[in-house]
Amino acid sequence: MMVTEVDQNAQAGFAPMFPPFELEQYLLRHEPRMRVSLCASGLETMSLSALLPLMNAELEALWAQTSLDYTHPKGSMVLREAIAQQYDTLTAQRVGVFAGAAEAILCTLQGLLTPGDHAVVITPCYQSLLSIPASLCQVSTVSLREATGWQLELDRIQAALTPNTRVIIINFPNNPTGALPSLSVLSELVEMARKRGIYLFSDEVYRLMEIDVADRLPPVATLYERGISVSSLSKAYGLPGLRIGWVASQAPEVLEKAIDIKHYTSICVTSPGEVLALSALRDGAAIVERNLQQMRANLPMMDQFFERMGEHCRWVRPRGGCLGFSRYLRDKTADSLCQNLLKATGVMVLPGSLYGPYSAHFRIGFGKKDCKEALSQLESFLVTHRSG
Repeated sequence: MMVTEVDQNAQAGFAPMFPPFELEQYLLRHEPRMRVSLCASGLETMSLSALLPLMNAELEALWAQTSLDYTHPKGSMVLREAIAQQYDTLTAQRVGVFAGAAEAILCTLQGLLTPGDHAVVITPCYQSLLSIPASLCQVSTVSLREATGWQLELDRIQAALTPNTRVIIINFPNNPTGALPSLSVLSELVEMARKRGIYLFSDEVYRLMEIDVADRLPPVATLYERGISVSSLSKAYGLPGLRIGWVASQAPEVLEKAIDIKHYTSICVTSPGEVLALSALRDGAAIVERNLQQMRANLPMMDQFFERMGEHCRWVRPRGGCLGFSRYLRDKTADSLCQNLLKATGVMVLPGSLYGPYSAHFRIGFGKKDCKEALSQLESFLVTHRSG
């Protein structure tokens, strides 16, 4: 039986569920003028010609026999088993595969939240981590502050909790600041959530990209029975085109509800994508280490740049990921800097206003091979143009 309200909503000009995705729309508008990116959110990407030779005989046979049919909505068991190896205490039954972390975030939060709930979101963050819960329930934000080195302030999170808080949403290493809490702080946050029975949703797409591997945190899904870890092959593995992400959680209802939502979105990931993902995961340590070499080689260059450009901009040195959040010191907003830099040089950095009330900042990336050229262009522009 058809639901008549659909037609009524259409005639009334029913509002979309989500606000415009400002960051992605900004990229769509301005990328045609971009010659080189100094804001890329990932590392150098791998090609098929680099990935395919990594297959062993078993995977080559699987690749040749793979049918272009629907795959299992949760992902194949063999792929989930490979992903589960990243989570010491979890089995494949506690992992679900999605079309990138973006779909994993959407489906999990839509399955988790209802209008009577309340969510606490740590900002700045990738917009979907805030816009999706805000479309479903009441939301309070707790902002990381530059004055504290973008550190997680537990007392402010505690103050934001309400009797109906259902989830706390975090993202570490953080996009765009590169912040990373200590294990003791994360453990305190887990205990705070545990005392109230609150889910802890952790976007971990930049995990494995720590500047110092000693700072690497355990996945939240392994620390807490209501912890939820989201990750993908897009960042550390350099494989965003595969569109393979996942959700891991000890709580079975989390995955069940997320898969229910997934039936309305991708239904499943592609069968070739699953085999390629399996190949990447089985050689994962070597792939990640190779990809991180460029990021780590670029970081001293970034340090030297900010030392020279101290009167123009500054940053809190990131602890993880390939992004930093730089404050522009020559104007109240960095928006004009970003626009004029792109127009004059073809170099793109992202205005902090895309992340909310951070208009004095701009996002800068250092994971790509062309970072040196782009950074030189930015430095010349800053010296030549004394204001935005």
